[in-house]
Amino acid sequence: MPKTSARLLSLLSLLQARRDWPGHLLAERLEVSPRTVRRDIDRLRDLGYPIRTAKGPDGGYRLGAGTELPPLLFDDEQAVALAVALRTAAGTGAGIEEGAVRALTTVRQVLPARLRHRVDALQVTAVERAGAARRPQADPGVLLTLSAAVRAREVLRFGYTPAWPSAPVMDLASPRPDGGHVPNPPRRVQPHHLVARGGRWYLLAWDLDREDWRTFRADRIDPRTPTGPRFTPREVPGGDVAAFVAGRFRGSESRAPAGTGGSNGSGRRVAPPGSDDSGGPLPFDDWPCRGEVILDLPAAVVSGYASDGIVEEMGPGRCRLVLGSWSWAALAATFARFDTEIQVVGPPELADAFAELARRCARAASLTGTDEPAGTNEPPVNH
Repeated sequence: MPKTSARLLSLLSLLQARRDWPGHLLAERLEVSPRTVRRDIDRLRDLGYPIRTAKGPDGGYRLGAGTELPPLLFDDEQAVALAVALRTAAGTGAGIEEGAVRALTTVRQVLPARLRHRVDALQVTAVERAGAARRPQADPGVLLTLSAAVRAREVLRFGYTPAWPSAPVMDLASPRPDGGHVPNPPRRVQPHHLVARGGRWYLLAWDLDREDWRTFRADRIDPRTPTGPRFTPREVPGGDVAAFVAGRFRGSESRAPAGTGGSNGSGRRVAPPGSDDSGGPLPFDDWPCRGEVILDLPAAVVSGYASDGIVEEMGPGRCRLVLGSWSWAALAATFARFDTEIQVVGPPELADAFAELARRCARAASLTGTDEPAGTNEPPVNH
C-alpha cells in the first residue's frame, strides 16, 4: 500500500479526472479498502478540498467547486490571472501547451461559479503571421536546466545548433577511434539571464571562449552535464537586460560609426547611436542607423505606420519623421514605403543610401523583361 501522502495525491488526481466516482471504484483503483477511501476523503476535506458525497447503493464522491483554491488560497484576482496565463500559454514558445490545458482544467474544477464564468468567457485563438513558419518550441526541461544554472551561477556547457547549419568545423586534436575527428567541444558560457522575446526563449550569457556577450536560442541548446564551477556574475552593459537584448537584435553596439547622427525633430541634433552628447554610451536598444526626413503627408497618417519612430506635425499635409534601422539601405527603403515626396534632413549617410537605392530601382526598371544581369560591380553604400 502506498504511503498516506502519496495515496492522497493519487485520490485527488482521480477526483479531478472525472465528475463522479463510486466509492468501490476508487477503492479498486487505489488498491485499498472502502474504509480507507472514506478516511482519505475526510483528510482531504480537512485540508479544505470541497468533496461532496452522494448517498445510496450507487453513491460516491465528487470534487465540487469551492470558494477558494486550497491549499494555495488564491484570491479572486489571482485565480483569474492564473487561468488567463494558462489559457494563453500557447504563445509563450515554451512548449507547455498540453500541460497548461491540463492545469487549467484542474484549476477550473475548484473555482467558484462566479470565477468559472469569467474564465470561460475568455476564449483565445493564436494566429500565426501570414507566411510565417511555425516557430520551434523550447523544451520545458531545457528551460528548467538553463534557469537552474542561472540561479546557481554555474558555468554551463551545451551543444548549439546554428541557424544555418554548415559543414562542421572539426577538432583535429580530438581524433575518433575510427580515424575520423569529433566536432568542436561544446560552448562554455556563464549564464546570466533567461529571456523571453517575441514567442522565443533566449539565454543571455558571457561566452568564455569568445570573451563576449552572446544570446543563444533555447530551442537550439542541448545542455551537457555536469555543470561547471560557480562564477561571479558580470554586469550587463548599460545595466538594463531588456535594453541590451533589444539592442543586440537591432544590431546596436556600444559605439556607432562616426557621422550617424540625425535630428530628433525639435531642431537639436541627435547624437550618433552608441553615444550621447557627452561621448558616453546610449541605451543599447537604439538603432545603429537613425535618420530624419520630411514627408508630404499629414502626421495623423504617418503616425499609424511609424512604429517606434518620432512624428512631428509641420503644418497641413506635412510632417517630420525620425526612424531607425539596422542599415542605411533598409532605413531609406522604410522611408520610401510611405509613397510620397521625401526631403532628407540628415545625416549624409541617409542621403547616400537614397541615391544608391534610386540607382538600383532605375536599373531594375530598365531591365524589366530582359535577360540582362541586374548586378553591378559598384560596391554598396555602407558607412
